[in-house]
Amino acid sequence: MTTTPTRPQTLLARPGEPAYVEATATYNLAAPLHPAAAVVARSSADVVAAVRAAREAGLAVRSQTTGHGAGAQASLADTLLVRTAFDAPVRVDPAARTARVPAGTTWAAVVAAAEPYGLAALHGSSPTVGVVGYLLGGGLSFYGRRFGVAANHVRSITVVLADGREVETSAEVEPALFWALRGGGGGFGVVTEVEVELVEMNLVVTGGTFWDAADAAVVAPLWEAWTTTAPPEVATSLRLMNLPPLPGVPPVLVGRQVLVLDGAAQAPTVDDVERAQAVAHDLLDPLRSVATPLLDTWHPAPPSALTLTHLDPPDPMPYAGESALLRTLGAAGVAGFLEAAGPGSGTTIVAAELRQLGGAFGAPDRTGGAFDRTDAAFAYQGLGLATPETAEDLDRITTATAPWRTGFTAPSFVEGRRQQQRTSDDATVARVEAVRRAVDPDGVFAGGVAPVLDRPARA
Repeated sequence: MTTTPTRPQTLLARPGEPAYVEATATYNLAAPLHPAAAVVARSSADVVAAVRAAREAGLAVRSQTTGHGAGAQASLADTLLVRTAFDAPVRVDPAARTARVPAGTTWAAVVAAAEPYGLAALHGSSPTVGVVGYLLGGGLSFYGRRFGVAANHVRSITVVLADGREVETSAEVEPALFWALRGGGGGFGVVTEVEVELVEMNLVVTGGTFWDAADAAVVAPLWEAWTTTAPPEVATSLRLMNLPPLPGVPPVLVGRQVLVLDGAAQAPTVDDVERAQAVAHDLLDPLRSVATPLLDTWHPAPPSALTLTHLDPPDPMPYAGESALLRTLGAAGVAGFLEAAGPGSGTTIVAAELRQLGGAFGAPDRTGGAFDRTDAAFAYQGLGLATPETAEDLDRITTATAPWRTGFTAPSFVEGRRQQQRTSDDATVARVEAVRRAVDPDGVFAGGVAPVLDRPARA
């Protein structure tokens, strides 16, 4: 599908103008963006006009929605930044079990639109993350151990290319571009809409169990051993956290390091509810028996509750992070992780997380994209305030987890330009680059291409 803009050329805002401030706002306050010009696009016509205006002005083009990935952006000098914030709703087709999602939409809106039909999207752990950026980065959802990488459930992607054309790609139309867009590392165009497949989901058993971090030595090994045989309808995350006194954080968790086990057991149909509750009990009861929790919130709930389970901060904050995909840890790997990030480490980081993978995450998908699977057992992510102390803490965890790193990262977990970034093998990287050259021969979007770094780039 090709469309023609129906509105006049978009006016590009320059530094100091109100529209520039709105367009360059980021979720990560430690990663301010300073493009040569910026624009807030409210429609696909705005995007087409912006790209054409940038070409006329001799500017490169980059795009963003919420700014969660701002820390991974390269310099925006001589670049137009397009912030997509479309004035359009999510459109759910309950019979086809699909949703058409305009650019600028966050996961909260998709979850709310799908839930009345007993459906759910393979969303991220935060309701404020933009749908498009998440899906272009693959997406490791709490539903993924049963359904696989979220990008495999994208049915079409509409994108404005460097020549100003708006094209709807799919497995049948522009299939090479459709493949490359899903996990290929960016640099293709500005996405204006995605169509995603939804899954049946009656309810989830979800929540978090919190222990004092001193109990991590007995709880964490039991959890890690359970993950090796866990059924695919349950996914969990284990985090060591230093929680600040913020709204919504229970006082009992503030002022100490805690160990948090959260996640969800799925009940796609009413007949699955009893099974989901049993799975949750099989996981949690042995852990509760070896150490008394400070707080325990697991409960049956509608799918929308899962967007709040992970306690991701709703408001912008200055942070730095690092991530990696890890093999099965075993006792030695768990001990090394706890030594680097747990009690006695002196860490100041807000969260050091091991997110459970496995199951359908490792299954290749015939119609999947450039990042369609991972055989890793865990996704590690460390996040903290953007300080020198946080950088030292992250380096220590990097060293401690080195023996278990696969050498790859998940695209949607990359938080910084200098962290390790290799999401695909060399053959896939070369195939993606060939598609990129074909659709953007002048490199208009080249500044948004994720680098391929086999190890963290230290200063």
